[in-house]
Amino acid sequence: MANLTILRTYALKDPANISPSVLFRSSEKFLTIFDAYPKSIFHFLVLPRLTKDEGGFSEGDTANLKALLKADKQKAKELIESMKAEALEVKKEMEEEMVERYGYKWDSWVGFHAVPSMVHLHLHVLAADLVSERMKNKKHYNSFHPSLGFFLHVDEVLSWFDADTTYFNRMAQLTPKPYEDLLKRDLECWCCRAGMKNIPKLKEHLQEEWDKHAVKAKRAAQKRKATSDGDCLSVPQVYEGSASKRAKTAEPEPVE
Repeated sequence: MANLTILRTYALKDPANISPSVLFRSSEKFLTIFDAYPKSIFHFLVLPRLTKDEGGFSEGDTANLKALLKADKQKAKELIESMKAEALEVKKEMEEEMVERYGYKWDSWVGFHAVPSMVHLHLHVLAADLVSERMKNKKHYNSFHPSLGFFLHVDEVLSWFDADTTYFNRMAQLTPKPYEDLLKRDLECWCCRAGMKNIPKLKEHLQEEWDKHAVKAKRAAQKRKATSDGDCLSVPQVYEGSASKRAKTAEPEPVE
């Protein structure tokens, strides 16, 4: 049970007391940590901090996205907007590391899981590759598939606030069953939509796709040109951060 609440533990801590093997960066309102079980080369979690002067959100309100959406609507929107802004700063650092390590950068995704497995609101920031040794099963993969529906892109969630009240209330329910059913869907490549029989075949296919585009991406980067929007890029290893920022993860936790 402790592992399921580890994010809440971090949110309550002074960042100075969090291991550098866990903490990527912090600000007055947020922590960004390395996902202990990354599903892409780069994978981070942005968490709202819980401090005495938080002024507005209880631990219950920040248990997960569903709980937040039941709280004060305007404050919930402002928090999600602030989390997005923090995530975009993380994305900038991530892209710098991409270029430094691989000579080019590729897309990334920012979003929530509709039905999270861990306590405390957290926003995923991950590179758009989904090739990782930690990608073990269909549930893992489908939970991050960018168009399946379980992974809720942050801009999609923010759009609910601008819709009519009936639509917002319906989406904010985040009823688990329909979303959990999505995790049982057949495997398909998120890039080309090709169906796959199992995870090993899917991962092999994704690697082949990204390797094929890697040369093109590097060549384009060298010429200071952007790669095509739909390209999958080569991703040879999982990111563990620069030596100054990350040692081997000391406190693994289950991550959706």
